[in-house]
Amino acid sequence: MDSNGSEAPAARRTPLRGTADNALKIVVVGGFGVGKTTLVGAVSEIRPLNTEETMTKAGEGIDDPSGAWGKRSTTVAFDFGRITLSASQVLYLFGAPGQERFWFLWDRLFSGALGAVVLVDTRRLEESWYAIDRLEHHGTPFIVARNNFGGPTHTLEQVREALDLPADVPLVDCDARDRESSKQVLIELVRHLAARVEEAARTGAALAATEGITDPSRYEECTP
Repeated sequence: MDSNGSEAPAARRTPLRGTADNALKIVVVGGFGVGKTTLVGAVSEIRPLNTEETMTKAGEGIDDPSGAWGKRSTTVAFDFGRITLSASQVLYLFGAPGQERFWFLWDRLFSGALGAVVLVDTRRLEESWYAIDRLEHHGTPFIVARNNFGGPTHTLEQVREALDLPADVPLVDCDARDRESSKQVLIELVRHLAARVEEAARTGAALAATEGITDPSRYEECTP
């Protein structure tokens, strides 16, 4: 899939505000050729930095392009995009490379991330297992987005069952080529993060009550 399928030309030259002093980070992960570069390019307000290189015969037997017909390039480090949230806050998007030989980069990319989007292709769901495993290992909150490639259809319930996703992990549909659709994925992730914060606060308050703590500023002490 080609990147930046619905970019707004004027938005690609948006300078970073001088007042921006709070950087937030989200990572987009998934298997080879699922559309990570495309999603980052669709929502970024700047022309995204990517490390796409042309696939050559040297990669035969190493990278498996099956199920990603027509793909001629691949990410060899990471993709990078940016979204300004307010005068002081900016969101940085990092798209992780999908090939197994670059998975060693993922742990570094996860560092400091608020959360992650796991982009999946239902034709190759097994390639998503490693991403989910590593995110759970790091304790990084995430949602799963099924990128619609127009191939065989499966219900979201079937996808959830195949990935063995817990009920509290959101699973949504998207078209990574479409800016609005990709934005909704990020909005869903933010909602998920906010819900986790609220749940942690409720849990902390409940535990604090059992300990006789009445100062809300100390609730964090009781949060698991």
